[in-house]
Amino acid sequence: MIDYELLMPAGDFEKMQYAFAFGADAAYLGIPRFSLRARENGFKTLDQVVEAVDYAHAIDKKVYVTANILPHNSKVEPCIEYIGRTLERCKPDAWIMSDPGLIMLMREKYPDQVIHISVQANTVNYASAQFWRKMGAGRIILSRELNVREIKEIRNAADDMELEAFVHGAICIAYSGRCLISTYLTGRDPNQGTCTNSCRWKYKIFRKDNKEPGREYVPLKDEFYLEESERPGEFLPIDEDENGAYLMNARDLCVIEHLDELHAAGVNSFKVEGRSKSLYYVAMIARAYRRAIDDLKEGKSFNPENLRDIFATSNRSLTTGFIHGSPGAAGQKYDVSGSLSSSHRFTGVVRDYDPGTKMVKVEPRNAIHKGASYELCSPNRDCRIVVEDLFDEKGKPVDQIHGGMPVCSIPIDDDPGPFAVLREQLDDDATGRFT
Repeated sequence: MIDYELLMPAGDFEKMQYAFAFGADAAYLGIPRFSLRARENGFKTLDQVVEAVDYAHAIDKKVYVTANILPHNSKVEPCIEYIGRTLERCKPDAWIMSDPGLIMLMREKYPDQVIHISVQANTVNYASAQFWRKMGAGRIILSRELNVREIKEIRNAADDMELEAFVHGAICIAYSGRCLISTYLTGRDPNQGTCTNSCRWKYKIFRKDNKEPGREYVPLKDEFYLEESERPGEFLPIDEDENGAYLMNARDLCVIEHLDELHAAGVNSFKVEGRSKSLYYVAMIARAYRRAIDDLKEGKSFNPENLRDIFATSNRSLTTGFIHGSPGAAGQKYDVSGSLSSSHRFTGVVRDYDPGTKMVKVEPRNAIHKGASYELCSPNRDCRIVVEDLFDEKGKPVDQIHGGMPVCSIPIDDDPGPFAVLREQLDDDATGRFT
């Protein structure tokens, strides 16, 4: 049984490489037709899946393949057939699945394969854990809605199974993905892998006497509240600005300061959400959690410095979720959506270093300015550099390079090594706040 595993998302092959370089023990990737990230998936072909598995095993890492849709009839046999074709060419370390029928067929056709029960299966009690154990599952990915006490009770009831818990990333407004908002509004089914994140869209609210088309919009004032009919007297404020009102916009999960509680409760694998996030996000979050896990293994107390990389990535403000009980209104961000809090801007990816000219080649993701100061971040060290000279892809001196350009060159004394990224500090004290 594994222990203290850091499991990172792999949106594509390069992101997986950076996840491993910055500390992940394992990565999970999806297959487009049969996982819940069908539209945001860099592993569109079987060849790409095989390449990922082979790469991971060559460096003693693990890959879990996600096939966690709730399939209609037309996808049942194709999914099992795809799994068979995959197994002919490579051996993923586990399959993440949620549908009981698919799991039954998997156990019948490929009984030696390790199955991890997806969070989509909504395992929230010890009886469900025992059921999946009897079905031959090797691991349960716990629902985000569980607290530490409940996790411990599940561990006691299924003590020979591995338990995996989400520790960081976006939170679904529904019960761990069981949502139909996107289906009703767009026809794209979240349970088939095509969620449009409709819960994070902006919504206008009109007064009762102002619903008819063509009438002028009347903005809400501070005295407007929501009151649920079964809970009279419990008022939820509605904040609305020119961007709209965000009634279902969950804050992002972050429990890096509470890994010790989760591990004591029986969690073996700490999972980060974010297959659609950037390479920079994957690298920084992996490094932060790697350091926190290593400190935990050595019996050290949490180091607040590990939060620096957390807040250096964009987030919707952070919450510890349900691990200490329901967060209530504090788990939501009602006023605005999008990526709000970030102390740093992702500036570029280091692609090469020439020791002869002492020049580093950078693929810019945002503007780089001559004379500006940046942080060069590698898996094991950071250094601050000042761009004294800047050259475009043709070697011409320039004062700035815009994001999206092919490459630029910056003189630095030392080779930053592979997998380095460049970032710009925006705020000296943008350390964020938990709710």
